[in-house]
Amino acid sequence: MTFRCAAASEERTESMAGTASQVRAFLLVEHPGPWGVDALTDARMPDGIGPELRARTKALRIKAALIRRPGGASRRTEGVRVFAAYADPTAPRLETTVLDDLAQVHDLDLDALAAGRELGLERHDEPVIAVCTHGRHDTCCAERGRPVAAGLAEAFPDETWESSHVGGDRFAANVVVLPHGLYYGRLQPDTARGMARLLRAGEVDLDHLRGRSAYATAVQAAEIALRRWTDERRLDGVRFVSRDVDEARTDAVFAIEDRQYAVTVVSTRSEALQQLTCRALRENPVMHHEVTEIRAL
Repeated sequence: MTFRCAAASEERTESMAGTASQVRAFLLVEHPGPWGVDALTDARMPDGIGPELRARTKALRIKAALIRRPGGASRRTEGVRVFAAYADPTAPRLETTVLDDLAQVHDLDLDALAAGRELGLERHDEPVIAVCTHGRHDTCCAERGRPVAAGLAEAFPDETWESSHVGGDRFAANVVVLPHGLYYGRLQPDTARGMARLLRAGEVDLDHLRGRSAYATAVQAAEIALRRWTDERRLDGVRFVSRDVDEARTDAVFAIEDRQYAVTVVSTRSEALQQLTCRALRENPVMHHEVTEIRAL
């Protein structure tokens, strides 16, 4: 049987809580593809634009990804749509513009983006729902991501984009919601549409939430556990207050309205090694976040 990392993750009942990439600044650049294995270096961009952009964004700790409209629509549009998002947990921001030429991406103030400042682009009030469909990077992303992107595009055409690699291939189909930095996993077309409907209502889908990218992974797991414990589903219903880390233990404090809660998480790596992606050449341990206590303060 052909190995599929997403199926293997499901079979070992691996928790998704606390598995979102840790990043606040995102840059999404429209490119119809093909993307190759490493989108920014392998995609057919002129004059070495991709490798230079990859180097700049990596140095600034910006998550850069290529995006396109499902169904090949990006091949039929003029200009290059760009989104710049800063996933601040209390004041997320999303800006956009259309470039006449891809080379103009280097005129963007990426230092400002990395620092959480405005770039001076057009404010974008609607969310971006980016579905990873990067099949050359991982087969599961194509097999599971493309049906989700197509299904979302039927119901939410303005918000939906296909995206290159976002991280966590084994949780495909993966979705990133910007500017909030919410990572969702193991979505199918129907559950993805449900997630998007909740998003429009200002709520999170706790059944598929991997975490909020602004937080360390243990804090992501703590927030999800607290939301489930209190049944708090509002996007802005939980406010991070502080965390204290002592080796494998994280004590995170959150506020819901005028009440604070403490969540204790113990993070460990599994002794058993697993193949975590379809293309992985070696096996690795799996990080596990165990919530040991939740209490009201």
